[in-house]
Amino acid sequence: MSLYRFKIKKQLKDLKNKMSRIRFEKLWVLIVCILLIPSSAWAFDFSGWDGLLKRHVGPATIAGVRLAGVDYPGVKKDPAYSKLIGELKTFSPATLNTLKEKLAFWINVYNIMAVKMVADHYPVDSIKDAGNLFGSVWKKTAGVVGGKEVTLHEIEHEILRKMGDPRIHIAIVCASVSCPDLRKEAYTKERLDQQLDDQLQRFLANPGKGLKVDRARGLITLSKIFDWFEDDFETKGGVLPFLARYAPEPDRSLLKNGDADVSYLDYNWDLNKR
Repeated sequence: MSLYRFKIKKQLKDLKNKMSRIRFEKLWVLIVCILLIPSSAWAFDFSGWDGLLKRHVGPATIAGVRLAGVDYPGVKKDPAYSKLIGELKTFSPATLNTLKEKLAFWINVYNIMAVKMVADHYPVDSIKDAGNLFGSVWKKTAGVVGGKEVTLHEIEHEILRKMGDPRIHIAIVCASVSCPDLRKEAYTKERLDQQLDDQLQRFLANPGKGLKVDRARGLITLSKIFDWFEDDFETKGGVLPFLARYAPEPDRSLLKNGDADVSYLDYNWDLNKR
């Protein structure tokens, strides 16, 4: 009997060791699979924002300026809007790795929060009306990202501008007539350079918003944005040389020369509503 019990114990021990090896192998396979998941799988999914833009942004003309108007009541009633705001509350920006990932994420978030600020206070004549005597709209809590309250000022000045790409100023939209147009698609890390270049080209091609040139008189009139953030373009050679790469072809030589008289368009803070 003792020999029989010994054999049984040995078989049970062998079976236990085998089961342990199987569990270890399964765990190891799981770990490897997780490590091999593409980094994009951890990125925030902006497909909901992309859909909102396609459904609620369209052509408009305000004060003679052609622009992309926003249907703010339509955005707020859209189920995808509340879902998007909720998802941002729990997503951690710390999981973002590359510069392009971070740029695309925070550009989208700025635009979402600017739209949210208007939608939360609608009807308003200007996004500035969402502020009050105790603080401007820019420093007022716009929403929550990763469990942390954020303001439009913080996103623009403390996050995006520090990334060193002045094209962000033509991508973030402050819900106003003179702002760059809200693009009808979400920014993505894969297409970010193409999207930013196209955004800047479109902005400069609109004389009511970005650039107006009188070649005969050597006069250049720019968006006030390029005055406010002139310093951000210094590392890129200065405002005019930088814009010359994106301006309409007939206007590029005047911008490159650097001897034109420069003035700035009046900034219209009226709401870019549709």
